[in-house]
Amino acid sequence: MLLSLAQWLQTLSPDWGHFRVFQYLTFRAVMAALTALLIGLAAGPFVIRRLRELKIGQPVRGYGMETHLSKSGTPTMGGVLILLSIVVSTLLWSDLSNRFVWIVLLVTLGFGSIGWVDDWRKVVRKDPEGMRSREKYFWQSVIGLVAALYLVFSISENSNLRVLELFFNWVGSGFDVSLPPKAGLLLPFFKEVSYPLGVLGFVILTYLVIVGSSNAVNLTDGLDGLAIMPVVMVGSSLGAFAYVVGNAVYSKYLFFPHIPGSGELLIFCSAMMGAGLAFLWFNTHPAQVFMGDVGALALGAALGTIAVIVRQEIVLAIMGGIFVVEALSVMLQVSYFKYTKKKFGQGRRLLKMAPLHHHFEKHGWKETQVVVRFWIITMLLCLVGLSTLKLR
Repeated sequence: MLLSLAQWLQTLSPDWGHFRVFQYLTFRAVMAALTALLIGLAAGPFVIRRLRELKIGQPVRGYGMETHLSKSGTPTMGGVLILLSIVVSTLLWSDLSNRFVWIVLLVTLGFGSIGWVDDWRKVVRKDPEGMRSREKYFWQSVIGLVAALYLVFSISENSNLRVLELFFNWVGSGFDVSLPPKAGLLLPFFKEVSYPLGVLGFVILTYLVIVGSSNAVNLTDGLDGLAIMPVVMVGSSLGAFAYVVGNAVYSKYLFFPHIPGSGELLIFCSAMMGAGLAFLWFNTHPAQVFMGDVGALALGAALGTIAVIVRQEIVLAIMGGIFVVEALSVMLQVSYFKYTKKKFGQGRRLLKMAPLHHHFEKHGWKETQVVVRFWIITMLLCLVGLSTLKLR
């Protein structure tokens, strides 16, 4: 929005040439981060107060950690604060004609809506199950598949018109259209090595990345500040990849596929960083507010969508290793419990409690120890991921 305004003002008078600074992506990225941060810090107290007035408090499971019982009643659904900061800042500082910005915004808000309904049913309607699993995964799948179908062609082409033409060509050819190498699965640490996926393979992979990362972040969101800081670090790192992939010179020099328009996602990533840090101000231990599913599902989906656009799905799994391990811990715990119950008549557990962060709490780690140590691990994993920019 401000970019268009600056361009219009430059046409009115040559004396207003200083507005050319808005053309610089790095300038707008910094301003987007600051804007989101200030919006979050300014609106935070009001949002928390309104959540308290509406009695939107976090219920604590009776079979959960005893040390968490004191958190019962803490306002949840604070993810609306994060989404508000991200959306406003992104709309202000990004190029609104960029198709990638809009698809990431729509996916983020779509998953946020699913989380909002789930939280609302749990907290306001006092339904302990919230949105049923089948219903939740159905709507996640709808959004994930629609986004995947759009991205498989938008990454291959440079305009929405060409995207539409490629889609019709795909349908008319009996669902058999070859995609360029940049739409393949890129392997980190290797120069120009990509495995062709085809349209179907790309859609399946994209669906799994978006829906999987969304639920992985949601499972990680169990301690004060545990999920938001890794989201900030991983999102910022993906912003660096977006800047490289969107730049014809840098992408060629570093042997990355050039995807025109993807650099604008740096604005979204910067806004997510600023909004995340603002939320952490209120979410740090002892938390004044929790993000709830409305925030966790949305942020996870955003990370997955951005990773697909910049062709760094494997790097996302590396940098978001904490999210991956947390999700795997739940899957393994449930699977092993069902297997042993069927075989021995009594279910057994691999971990003291899942997700993994509760396992360490059961081992005697304090909540702040778990959180900070997971932050440190994420920081190291992000550095490994960023190293793939050059080590190829």
